[in-house]
Amino acid sequence: MTKSFVERRVRKKLVHQGRAVAFRVDTVRMPDGKHATREFLDHWGAVAVVPFLDPKTVVLVRQFRYPVGETTWELPAGKLDKGEKLLSCLERELREETGYTAGRVRPLIAYWPTPAFSNEVIHIYVADRLKPGRMSPDEDEFIEARKVPFKTALRWAQNGKIKDSKTVIALMACAVKGLARAPRDGAKGKRAARA
Repeated sequence: MTKSFVERRVRKKLVHQGRAVAFRVDTVRMPDGKHATREFLDHWGAVAVVPFLDPKTVVLVRQFRYPVGETTWELPAGKLDKGEKLLSCLERELREETGYTAGRVRPLIAYWPTPAFSNEVIHIYVADRLKPGRMSPDEDEFIEARKVPFKTALRWAQNGKIKDSKTVIALMACAVKGLARAPRDGAKGKRAARA
């Protein structure tokens, strides 16, 4: 007999609605019938992209992250606007943060960064056949795009110089899937269908 772990919402309570996220304190009925409180961040999700300039070089961005008080190395990424398509967000963020546009985009992985207290999903893609352009970050973003050898970025993820989860996970996934090698002849692929 399969044991149920499902919790059912009894009451939904919005505590704060911000520009990017909301905070909720919901009451749930646990599998044993008792009630409990679940505090969590309500998030529309995000998109990140591993931009390959060539099979051995990626583009990373540096920026200061206030919650951790450090300047970080990360993939270009951004939060989805409500109802926004994944690839529309990806194209916007890649252009804004690096200046590049992608000739080809492929899905890599999607994951929950912190399912214990957030429903956020990060969708990660790989982009290549990049065409340069002008960066146009948001008014409150101070970022720098840098070309980094993939092997260096992967080493940074392994030794803790990169601590950002989406970047660590994406670089490791690219390494496991062998995406840092030159594509095989005829493996041109197509742009991913709009999600």
